[in-house]
Amino acid sequence: MPLARSLSMTSLNGLPQWEDEDLPVEDLLLFEVSWEVTNKVGGIYTVIQTKAKITADEWGENYFLVGPYFEHNVKTQVEACEPPNPAVKKAMDTMKSQGCQVFFGRWLIEGSPYVLLFDIGSAAWNLDKWKGEFWDVSNIGIPFHDREANDAVIFGSLTAWFLKELSCQFDDKPNIVAHFHEWQAGVGLILSRSQKLPVATIFTTHATLLGRYLCAANIDFYNNLDQVHKTNVTVVVFFIMPAKTNNFNVETLKGQAVRKQLWDTAQSVKEKFGKKLYNALLKGEIPDLNKILDRDDITIMKRAIFSTQRHCLPPVTTHNMIDDGNDPILNTIRRIGLFNNRTDRVKVILHPEFLSSTSPLLPLDYEEFVRGCHLGVFPSYYEPWGYTPAECTVMGIPSVTTNLSGFGCFMQEHVADPAAYGIYIVDRRFRSPDESCNQLTQFLYGFCQQSRRQRIIQRNRTERLSDLLDWRYLGRYYMHARHLALSRTFPDKFEMEPSAPPKTEGFRYPRPSSVPPSPSVSQHSSPHQSEGEDEEEDERYDEDEEAERDRQNIKSPFSLGVLPQGKKKQHGEYRN
Repeated sequence: MPLARSLSMTSLNGLPQWEDEDLPVEDLLLFEVSWEVTNKVGGIYTVIQTKAKITADEWGENYFLVGPYFEHNVKTQVEACEPPNPAVKKAMDTMKSQGCQVFFGRWLIEGSPYVLLFDIGSAAWNLDKWKGEFWDVSNIGIPFHDREANDAVIFGSLTAWFLKELSCQFDDKPNIVAHFHEWQAGVGLILSRSQKLPVATIFTTHATLLGRYLCAANIDFYNNLDQVHKTNVTVVVFFIMPAKTNNFNVETLKGQAVRKQLWDTAQSVKEKFGKKLYNALLKGEIPDLNKILDRDDITIMKRAIFSTQRHCLPPVTTHNMIDDGNDPILNTIRRIGLFNNRTDRVKVILHPEFLSSTSPLLPLDYEEFVRGCHLGVFPSYYEPWGYTPAECTVMGIPSVTTNLSGFGCFMQEHVADPAAYGIYIVDRRFRSPDESCNQLTQFLYGFCQQSRRQRIIQRNRTERLSDLLDWRYLGRYYMHARHLALSRTFPDKFEMEPSAPPKTEGFRYPRPSSVPPSPSVSQHSSPHQSEGEDEEEDERYDEDEEAERDRQNIKSPFSLGVLPQGKKKQHGEYRN
């Protein structure tokens, strides 16, 4: 028996190699399986899309993403091509010969990874048979009318079928690593294991069923909202999450039309104002600003203002909700009477669909929308990672997270004073729900008390954490998982080095030396205060000086290493 090859974490580039010729380098293949490959349903799409480049750099032509085929997605996101790997092509052809439609191409995102897409509908005739096989190996039954669960069975069965056809071509060599994301892809993992396929498997959960039930357990975390945010600062809160709707709210569409009319009026008056100003300057005169607007201009602006008057309150939701009587957000809004009155210091907008630049209401992509916000609030109870606060951090937006999310725990481990960097971590592990809610309230109230200058300082600090969330660093955890899967699945051929796991213990961003004064010290909570007051309040703070100090103090969490000229460092180093 050959000695085990040792796996190490020494490089991010290249493919594994070893000295003998038992297993050619080009035959080690990585497949990532997810329902959200080229199919945007939720946050997993963002995880896979942003991680694709570093994984493609690591695995090259041997990296494949596996997902469902939807024609409208493929037309805009995928460039069809032939599989470069003959074994992959042969496995696809075998499935096609038995009536299954399989598509192959490059996903048009950064890294341009290969994608293998199964047409679920073309294989639906096998559903009853596959349900029976799944019951035989797991004793898990699937409800007849559960479309989502039925699709998961078909998708998982097709994935396991493909991996079986592929692995049969490699005899007993450990050629395949399969990484399954979330429960929709989990059926494929269970079937692969039950069929004892020679495949190293990894599973990543992005949410937990237990956590979902706990969050839906009729515990109201916002009982005290009506007693909070009574100052002259107005807070606009957006709730953005998909829900069942009929269509856009008519009042919202009217509001959008009025907004456009105001914009057009302002542009028209501005153009006339500019011409008059230009003509005056040509004559060497300083125009009388009290006369530069004539009666027609005043009339047009008054008419535009009158058109904004409404006889009812602005809607709290942008759509007509289906079964709005049972919606928890709307019911809470009704209970505390937060209906967007002029006197309400907190305005609420529920937008029950994902953001898109093609929307007639909010024509913004999610990244653009986040950039325009001051704070992201994600007090999660269960997320293994939590991508939304990470997205905020990368874009320089402070956020609220918890110590029951992976992101919050990660930041507590790496940052000495997370709040100083704009990461507010609610304690939901060791506090009661009421105590956690009160802590969240204090975070939000304290943030609203900050001056404009303090918020700018904090945004700059937040953005400096972005390197910590770069896939060059986080990608090491995926690399480690793949190496671990190989060593556990094929212990006679692979062995983990003791130092192989990513080293993160003990690394912590220092507390900034010039933290702005506490908001409680400042008596200015209005956004209308003068810049002079801001400057005097934070006179001891110098952004450039602190940025330079951070560059010296904050060490890279790991070293990528410098490659000698002409030498290519490999993905993993193996020894016989």
